[in-house]
Amino acid sequence: MNGTPMLSQLETYLRLADQRQQTIATNMANIDTPGYRTEDIDFQSELKRAMSDEQHGLNTASMHGPLLHEVHGLLERPDGNNVSLDREGLALSETQLQYQASIQLIKLQFHELLGAINGGGNS
Repeated sequence: MNGTPMLSQLETYLRLADQRQQTIATNMANIDTPGYRTEDIDFQSELKRAMSDEQHGLNTASMHGPLLHEVHGLLERPDGNNVSLDREGLALSETQLQYQASIQLIKLQFHELLGAINGGGNS
């Protein structure tokens, strides 16, 4: 999908949103695992890092993936698990909205490319 810089950036955004969604799903799947600690991706920092790497011709984000960090400040149950279904549900909804917005932007980019190919619609 490397046709335009915008498409490349959107591809990076989608990949990162997908990885965050997987992290959230892992947290939810471990809601009953004693001692499990909630992890997340700092989406904005990881997006900046990926875009910077991309500008410098590096592809470290796809090689290593985003950095996961433990989420602090959550209530911990007696078994040591701190997964909050409310927090994860909200994070999942936010990530799905980001993903859908990116898909719409990609559709718009392809529509513009198609318009340029067809002579800008002036035929």
